[in-house]
Amino acid sequence: METEADQSALDRARQGDISAYNELVVKYQGRIFAKVFSLLRNRQDAEEITQDTFIRAHRVLSSFRGTATFSTWIHQIGTNLARNRYWYWRRRKRDQSMSLDADLGDDPGATLHDILSDGAQGPNHEAQHNEFVKKVAECMEQLRPEHARILTMRNVRNMSYEEIAEDLGLSIGTVKSRINRAREALRELMGEEFRG
Repeated sequence: METEADQSALDRARQGDISAYNELVVKYQGRIFAKVFSLLRNRQDAEEITQDTFIRAHRVLSSFRGTATFSTWIHQIGTNLARNRYWYWRRRKRDQSMSLDADLGDDPGATLHDILSDGAQGPNHEAQHNEFVKKVAECMEQLRPEHARILTMRNVRNMSYEEIAEDLGLSIGTVKSRINRAREALRELMGEEFRG
């Protein structure tokens, strides 16, 4: 139920009062995070989607007509973004040969599959490939958040070193060294997984 405090904060936020909008963010971010996390089961994705929800809502605040409560509206934005992320990952997994076998930038011909490959081939290759994909996803979740984020930017979102540097406020050299460290950490995790 929309409270008078919500309505007051909303009215002030629409007039450009950032602190009023921040009141709404503080009030609802925990609920949005819980909802998104229940859909995605990934803390880092849930944190990103929660942040994106409030950024997106702020951008279109002037078009919010109030036919639903702010709470309902913000939850709908968060749910839609979470579903988009879920289906994005589902498509990536379905088309895994594309994302795992895509060239990794400055190292022509090297792919994520090559970097992490357990060397398995033969009649069971498809099953092993699926197992590999599953292990990559599991190990990505075990990485330090900054390592998982930078690998996702590079190998999933296919961002250039320049784009990542700009996004994170780092030099290109730092980005490259962080990607190398992140790949090494992922290789170690994959090795542990495959050694059993």
